[in-house]
Amino acid sequence: MEYGLVLWWLVAYLALLAVGMPLAATLFPRLADRGAGVALPAALAVLWIVAYLVGHLSLTAGLLVGLAALAAAAGAALYRASETDGVPLFDRRRYGEAAAVFTVAFLFMIAVRAVDAGVHPFLGEKFLDFGMLQSLLRAGRLPPEDMWFAGRPVKYYYGGHLIAALLTKITGTEPRFAYNLALAGFYGMVVTAAYGLAGSVAASRGVSRVRAGAFGAFFVGFASNISTPVQVVAWLLPDGISSFLAGLTGTELGRVGREGPGAFRYWDASRVISDGGYNTINEFPLFAWLNGDMHAHMMSTPFVLLVAALLFSYYRTPEADLMRRRLLVFAVVPPLAGLLAVVNTWSFATAGGLTFLTLALAPADPVSLLPKPLAERVPRGEEWQRELSRHCVALAGAVAVVLAGFVWSLPFWLGTASGGGRTIAFWTDRSSLGELLLAHGAFALLFALHLARNALPRIDRGDLGESATMLALALAVAWIGGGAALALFGPMIAGAWVLLRSQADAVVRATADAAGTARQAVTDGGPATGEAAPADDAGQPVRLRDVVGFETLLIVAGAGIVVIVEFVYVKEQAGPGRMNTVFKTYADVWVLWAVAAGAVLAHLVENHSPELALSGEQWAGVFRVLAVVLVVSTSLYGALALGGHFSGDSYFSRYNHPDDPTLDGFTYINETHPEEYAAIQWFEDLEGQPNTASAPGQDMYRWTNPIASLTGVPTLAGWAHEVGYRGGEAYRARVDDVNTIYTGTAEQRAYYLDVYEVEYVYVGSNERDEYTSDDLAVFESMAGVTVEKQWDGATVYSVDRNALEYPGRNE
Repeated sequence: MEYGLVLWWLVAYLALLAVGMPLAATLFPRLADRGAGVALPAALAVLWIVAYLVGHLSLTAGLLVGLAALAAAAGAALYRASETDGVPLFDRRRYGEAAAVFTVAFLFMIAVRAVDAGVHPFLGEKFLDFGMLQSLLRAGRLPPEDMWFAGRPVKYYYGGHLIAALLTKITGTEPRFAYNLALAGFYGMVVTAAYGLAGSVAASRGVSRVRAGAFGAFFVGFASNISTPVQVVAWLLPDGISSFLAGLTGTELGRVGREGPGAFRYWDASRVISDGGYNTINEFPLFAWLNGDMHAHMMSTPFVLLVAALLFSYYRTPEADLMRRRLLVFAVVPPLAGLLAVVNTWSFATAGGLTFLTLALAPADPVSLLPKPLAERVPRGEEWQRELSRHCVALAGAVAVVLAGFVWSLPFWLGTASGGGRTIAFWTDRSSLGELLLAHGAFALLFALHLARNALPRIDRGDLGESATMLALALAVAWIGGGAALALFGPMIAGAWVLLRSQADAVVRATADAAGTARQAVTDGGPATGEAAPADDAGQPVRLRDVVGFETLLIVAGAGIVVIVEFVYVKEQAGPGRMNTVFKTYADVWVLWAVAAGAVLAHLVENHSPELALSGEQWAGVFRVLAVVLVVSTSLYGALALGGHFSGDSYFSRYNHPDDPTLDGFTYINETHPEEYAAIQWFEDLEGQPNTASAPGQDMYRWTNPIASLTGVPTLAGWAHEVGYRGGEAYRARVDDVNTIYTGTAEQRAYYLDVYEVEYVYVGSNERDEYTSDDLAVFESMAGVTVEKQWDGATVYSVDRNALEYPGRNE
C-alpha cells in the first residue's frame, strides 16, 4: 500500500481547502459554516477556470498562472476582511470540522479503491477516463488530442479529467496512482460539500447544523436507493404475495427477491428503471465510486453543490443588499456554469435551472435586480402581474447566466463538444410507479412528510386561498394523464412552489430582521436565523424554523429533472432510448436531494413546533424511528456491497483483487496481460503523443486499444465510443484505413502510414487475434518500417515516413 502517496495527496487537498476558506467566507457570509464545506471545490474552481483559459496557449503556464490567481484571490479576501469589519475569514474551528469530514470520506474511498485499483475495461469506462487523464498529462496545451482518434482534438467533456491532471502535476504523482487518489478526492469533496450545505440550510431555520450535515453526508456518500431492502422484504414474504406486489407496482423480482441476500450483486440496484425492454442507468454515488470509473457525472457533483451553495447565499441575502445579489448571480455563477459545461455538460443545464428556481422562489424580488428605469416599467399592479413579472425576470436571469456560462466555456463549444448526431427526442416509454419508488422512494417519503406538515396548518387556517385550489387542480391533472412520474412528483413540485411563494413575504421580514445579527451569530457558531418572530399576513407569528426554505427549492429542482426526463431525452449513440439521459441527469438529482433530505430529516427529528402539523412530543419518537429505518434500510446495499468488495467475492472484484492493497492502476494489467505489460510501460515512457496504429477497438468493454487507453499515446481508431463523438461514417472510415494498414499490400500500408503520420505500429494480443500471421509478417519486409522493440507478447515497429514507398510518393 502506498501510504506515503495517500498522506501526500491528503496534505495537498487540505492545503487547498485552507486556501479556499477565505474565498468561501467572502462568498458565503450568512451560511452557518461560512462556506467551509465547499471551500475545496471553490479553490479548485478558481484554479481550473484560469488554467483552462490560459491552457489553450500553454497548459504548464495555465497551471502556474492558476495557482498564482488562487493565491492572489485568497490573499485579497483576507486583506479585504482586515480592512473592513475585522471578522476572521479563516475560522480554524470550521476548517478543522471540514477537514475532518473530508479526511474520513477520502480515507474510506482510499480503502475501497485499494482492493480494486486496477484500470480495466470491464463493467465501466475506466479505459476512457484513464486515457483522458493520460492525454491531458501529455498535452502541451488544450484541448488534448483524442487518444482514440489520432490527429484530432478530443470530442468529449474533459474538464473533470483536467482537474485530476492538475492535481497529478501539482503532486508529481505517476498517473497509475493518481487515478485512484483523484477519484477518492472527488468523493471526499462531494461528501464534505453535502455536509456543509445541508448543515447550513438546516441552521438557517434553527435546526442542528451538525445533525443535518451528518444526514446530508450519509445520503450522498453511503445511502442507496431502496431496491435492495425492498428485494429482501420480498424474499421474506410468501411467493404469491411478493409476486402480486411486484406486478401491482410494475416491477420485477430481482435475484435477491427470488433467492435471498446471497444472490446480491452490486450492479442490480443501478438498473431498476426500464425503458422499452432495456434498463436505463439510475446510479447513485456509492454505486458509482464502488464501480470505480472517474466519469464526468461523478466529478461534477462537488461543483453542482458549489453552485447550489452560491444560490443559497443569494437566497439568504436580504433584498436591500442589491450589489451582493447581482454579483452572486451574474458574476460568480456564470464562470462556474462554464466549468460545469466542460466537466459534465449535462450539469450545465442544472446550473441554469437552479438559477431560475432561486430567482423565482427566493424571498427577494428578482425584478429589483434590473436597472431602476427598467424595473419601473415592469407591470406590478395586480398580484398575478407581480407573480408573472417575477417569473419572467427569473427566466431572463437564468438565460443570462447560461449565456454568460457559454461565453466562459466558448473554446469547448467551438471545438471540443461532441457531435455524433445528437438530437432532442420526446415521448419515450415512461417509468412505472414501482420503478420510480425503487429509485426515489426514500426521498419521496421524506419530502412528502415535509411538505404535508408545512402545508396542512396553512390549509386549516385558509392561508393558501386560491393556491390550494390551484394545487388540487394540479393533482387532478397529474393523476389523470401525466404518467407515474408526474403523478408522484407533480404534486410535490406544485405544493412546494405554493408554499415557497405564499410564505415569501414573511420570510422577507424574518430575513431582514435577522440580517443585522447574522454575522455575529455565524461567528459564534450559532445558526443565523434571527430570533424575532414577525407576523404573517394573517397576523400569525412566523419563525424561519416554521416555514419552508432552500431545502424545498432543492426538492423542486430534483423533482423537475425527474419529470422532464420522462418526456424529453437526448437521442444519441451512447445508448438506446433515454438510457444515457437518465444516467447523467440522475447524478444531479441525487446530490441535490441528498442535501435537501439531510436538512428535512434533521428538521423532522428536532422541530415539533405546535404551529406545524404532525407535531408534538408524541411524534418525536415516530420521526426518530423513521430516521433509523431510513438510515438502516438505505445502508443495506452498502453493507452487502462492501462485504463482497473487501472479501473478493463480489461481482466485479473477480477482475482485480490483489492480495496486498494497492492504488496502482496497472495491477490488473500485470496480473492478466503480463505479455503486454512491458510494451505498455515502454509507451508510457515516450515523450509527447506520437500517432500509433493498433487494431480498431470495435468491441467495447474488453481488452482493446490498451496502448492508447493506458498511456495516452493516440491510436488511429480506438473504442467504438468514437461513433458517438464523431459519427459512424467518420469512425468506420478510420477503421477501414487501419485494417488496410494491417492487411493491405505494402504500398497501400505505406500510403496510410504516411497520410496519418504514424510513427509506431503496434502488434499485441488483439492484433494477433484480428489478423493472420501472414498479414503481420509484411511489416518485416516494408521499406521504412523496422522493429523498434520486441518482447515475447508484443512488437513495436518504428515508421520512418521519409523512407516509405508507394506510387505517387514523391509527386
